[in-house]
Amino acid sequence: MNDDLTSWISEARWFGGKGRDWTLTSVRRVGELPDAPEGLRVAIQLAEVTYDDGSTDLYQLPLAFYAEPQERISHALIGEWDDDELGHAHVYDALHDRQAMALWLAAFARHGVAPAPPSDVRGDLMFHRLPGHDLDIEAHSTLFSGEQSNSSVAFGEDALMKVFRKVTPGVNPDIAIHQVLTEAESTHVAALYGWLDLVDDDTNTTIQLAMLQQFLRTASDGWDLALASVRNLFAEADLHADEVGGDFAGEAARLGIALAEVHADLAAHFPVERREADALGELAQAMEDRLVAALDVVPDLAAHETRLRETFARLRELDAVEVQQVHGDLHLGQTLRTVKGWKIVDFEGEPAKPLAERLRPDSAWRDVAGMVRSFDYAPRVVAMTGGADAGGEAEQRAYRASEWSARNRAAFLAAYTEKRGEELDGPNGVLLDAYLADKVVYEAVYEARNRPGWLSIPLAALEESS
Repeated sequence: MNDDLTSWISEARWFGGKGRDWTLTSVRRVGELPDAPEGLRVAIQLAEVTYDDGSTDLYQLPLAFYAEPQERISHALIGEWDDDELGHAHVYDALHDRQAMALWLAAFARHGVAPAPPSDVRGDLMFHRLPGHDLDIEAHSTLFSGEQSNSSVAFGEDALMKVFRKVTPGVNPDIAIHQVLTEAESTHVAALYGWLDLVDDDTNTTIQLAMLQQFLRTASDGWDLALASVRNLFAEADLHADEVGGDFAGEAARLGIALAEVHADLAAHFPVERREADALGELAQAMEDRLVAALDVVPDLAAHETRLRETFARLRELDAVEVQQVHGDLHLGQTLRTVKGWKIVDFEGEPAKPLAERLRPDSAWRDVAGMVRSFDYAPRVVAMTGGADAGGEAEQRAYRASEWSARNRAAFLAAYTEKRGEELDGPNGVLLDAYLADKVVYEAVYEARNRPGWLSIPLAALEESS
């Protein structure tokens, strides 16, 4: 069994330990879906992965055990091993199996707004529901293939279930924030319908396994829309960004308003704290420490070190700032444009950070900085990857990329600050500059390690701001 699971995990898109030496140190079953027909067991197992440095990760494995082979899902076969009820079993990734997924949907539908009765589910699985939406239990499931860190399954055109693959004991911010914003009737998130969790005997804490929410079937990805706008500009060699039919500035402004309204809702329903000068000094120091570490990875940052340090140091001149619950990993790829406006998705925060850090209040300007950097990335990605159709010579493409970026950054920031009733100067400007600089340093390290061909994007931002 362990050899089969090890091989499967190592190849999975959602496995975050690629490139590291690791061992599958334990696998335990934490529950089963009720009402499975004869010859099928649908189980949730937690697999502990231990790396050579001693650190560990916990991954959720939803598995379908069949007494007989299932040709229809042969592509999802993990292996064959003995099961205590079925005997020799054929084991599949359950998210590929419509019969298994129907059991998940039925469990959500049956349990209404209360946790699943203990007698109704084997193990400690608890299905929770929010009132206000009746699920279509006849809907067929479809597994999305593009995700990296989690797995999502659509049920017809009705609902979308996100299954968290890498799990951590404690409250998942994606569920907690979606619940609060749904109950606050926010128009800028996909409504939460329910979630699945358990109380883990090993840690005596809750582990949240999945969330069920509104499926925005006809929504368009914000990143894709931005790229299309840039391509439209590059195709019109004689026009400026404000003259082409695909001008994105109006959408950027509406996105700024949406983010301001989400931040207001979060501030109204989560604690808002005041960070004094000493905490701001610690923030500046953390940013400087990240810069020092980044210099070893990206030596080209050395040319900008002095200015970056000066930007971070200005945080120490502030008396105090307010912090609140934020998105924590915001960019255009975390937005969806619907016929009813912009939706913001994936409130898990930055996946690489520990859960406690992702739940910690932060400045709203971190989210703003993430979106501003995304407006800079979109045109530069098209300029680099668009080939002959990307608007002529490299120098011209770079100029037009800067023009698109500047126009949309300005529209977004103007709308955001106006909606918030704030000015982009004084402490706000200091915070935004620091978060932008910190984000660029992060991007430089990420690109150097993962996409060296894109390293020029954050470095170009530093050159332009010098």
